[in-house]
Amino acid sequence: MGHHALPRWWGRPAAAAGGASAHGGTTVAHVARAGRTPPQAKLGSLPRRSSARGDGVDPAVAGVVVLLPDGEPQSPRRASALSYAAALPLGRTLARAGRDDGLTVHSVRYRGRGWNGADAQLATDAAWAVEEVVRRYGDVPVCLAGHGMGGRAALRAAGHPAVNSVLALAPWLPEDDMAAEPEPVEQLADRRVLIVHGTNDARTDPELSYRLAERAKKSHRDICRFEVHSDGHALRQYQEEVHALAVDFVRGSLFTGSYARPLADALAAPPPLGLRMPLAAGFGRSLRG
Repeated sequence: MGHHALPRWWGRPAAAAGGASAHGGTTVAHVARAGRTPPQAKLGSLPRRSSARGDGVDPAVAGVVVLLPDGEPQSPRRASALSYAAALPLGRTLARAGRDDGLTVHSVRYRGRGWNGADAQLATDAAWAVEEVVRRYGDVPVCLAGHGMGGRAALRAAGHPAVNSVLALAPWLPEDDMAAEPEPVEQLADRRVLIVHGTNDARTDPELSYRLAERAKKSHRDICRFEVHSDGHALRQYQEEVHALAVDFVRGSLFTGSYARPLADALAAPPPLGLRMPLAAGFGRSLRG
């Protein structure tokens, strides 16, 4: 993948857009002034994939998923252990499915749980995580996969040249505000993007993720969005289907270059069809068959 123009805030050492400090904005700056050591983002590792494939060959790291847990719009509190734990089942599913492809999965431990306005702290931690992946593994493709506020962070941090795909589950997005700049989409150019949202999500408005996808689709064709009817924010009711869709998207984006028919059709379809694609009950069972 070629190199791409980076966001305006890119390149400031571990700093968010408009942040007040060199490592993550006003909350961290307050901690520093109080005499405490500012928290640092960390890259947690899921259990290492099996050392060898069925043929006895140990595949090198050929692609990485960076998991971005949920967070909160505003909070000075430390990162939530519950949100971190909630992201792990998807990570384990992806790691198992991509074992023979050379997939490695890391989950980000944020410095704090709040996005915190212009500090965009979670997006900054996501950007740092991609840099850390590149430092560890070199030139490998990266998929940013986030849930809730982590979904927003994944979309926002997609401009790094190593990122080739974004998976945003029930992304938290701000309400439309004519007095503020809209959520950026230019960083999604030349990335494959999959948004999944439950129609009964009471925490993050599904219509906002549709509007962002519709706006992005005008100039970036490789974007699709699936709706999980009657499911809520955690996407638990159809978790098996959501995970199967995520596996197909991640493997296709990082390794195989091909997708199951419903996903391929959604990517190819014009809006609104490709942005309101229903996730069928039982998706994934036919793939295993």
